[in-house]
Amino acid sequence: MSTASDTAAQSPLDWLKWLVVVALVSAGVIGNWYYQDQSVLYRVLALVVLAGLAAFVAGQTERGRAAWQLMKDARNEIRRVVWPKRPETVQTTGIVLVLVVVFGLVLWLLDTVLGWIVSSVIG
Repeated sequence: MSTASDTAAQSPLDWLKWLVVVALVSAGVIGNWYYQDQSVLYRVLALVVLAGLAAFVAGQTERGRAAWQLMKDARNEIRRVVWPKRPETVQTTGIVLVLVVVFGLVLWLLDTVLGWIVSSVIG
């Protein structure tokens, strides 16, 4: 949760860093278009380098550090999840499939009955 003291800790040059990130991404897009007659390998390598530089510069900002921390926290949280074993997964999948078929049949029957009622009323 961010507070007023967290926002005060932002670097005054964060806007400049984000401007550099936008310039790097724009250079990648424009460069990829301008050098479209060059080998795809060279263009991809250049885009990977520019994306890496843009990610590095973005990571130096307050929001970038917060996003990196969020990703690390999410990774730790995923490690703590107790994933189901194969028999539990197969059993749950079977139950879902049976229920889908049952509800499909119920909806088909309801559609048929309502269609018969509407056709008998309309004539």
